[in-house]
Amino acid sequence: MKPGEHKLGDTRGRFLQVVKNGREIHDVDWTSGRVLLSNKRLILAGTGGKRTVSLTDIEKLGGRFDVNQRIATVADYFSIHIPSGVILIAPVDYDEFEVDFFGALLNSEQFLARHPAVAGGVVQNTEWENSRLKVEAEAVSMATVGGKFVEIRLDDIGAIKTGERKVVDNVRSVIEVEHSDDEGTSLQTYISGSERAITFLYSLLREGEELAETSIEMSETDKQVLTALYSGVAPFDIPDFLGLDVDEVEELFERLIDHRVVEEVRVRHEVQLNARGRNIASDAINEQ
Repeated sequence: MKPGEHKLGDTRGRFLQVVKNGREIHDVDWTSGRVLLSNKRLILAGTGGKRTVSLTDIEKLGGRFDVNQRIATVADYFSIHIPSGVILIAPVDYDEFEVDFFGALLNSEQFLARHPAVAGGVVQNTEWENSRLKVEAEAVSMATVGGKFVEIRLDDIGAIKTGERKVVDNVRSVIEVEHSDDEGTSLQTYISGSERAITFLYSLLREGEELAETSIEMSETDKQVLTALYSGVAPFDIPDFLGLDVDEVEELFERLIDHRVVEEVRVRHEVQLNARGRNIASDAINEQ
């Protein structure tokens, strides 16, 4: 390792270059080998030799490049965009490597954050603060110079968007992410940074938003219950409010808890909506 460089990850995996000089390469196959990650570079070592990618050369992440069946059958791989094209990497321990990889790209960056920018639907008079970020297995955590600690759980992202806002004295790119605090209050946190850092952070948070999107079939009863909770009806009052059997509501709560649409507060299934559940309930109301 070079001075100031330290290893972050070391695993086995497969890799290949799928785009070169702007053209997709269709007749390619995976190379198996070793994938090493430091805070400075990514090293891909296979039987054909070693390739080094400086982290500063990575322009963006994401996208599927299923140019042939050998690539299309791999569910999880990283698409790394560099000046010479696109490299795909499929590490054996994808989830663990993903944390290390995004951490290498983001943990040393400086950010500005407004937290909470919105709480319970009400805009807050908070200021932008210098912040440092840490990528963790299930969350992105931020600490501001003012002493605030912000945890954005990746499976609790209701919505995320990017745009431009005035940040201190300049108009800059900003990520607006909806999530919940420990009490279940809906929050929005605004995050700004360099264009490159915001691009990488958006890719990570967008994965969280996709994770939080429901894939279960929502019945009319499901939607009625979520809408009632969204409107402020207490969980214990749901059976009387909707004319449902108590056991039926308990079973419904169990299913919604399993699918991470609501969070259990007490053993008797007092529940509260999280960001994901609020998003579904809001859509259900708009459909009416």
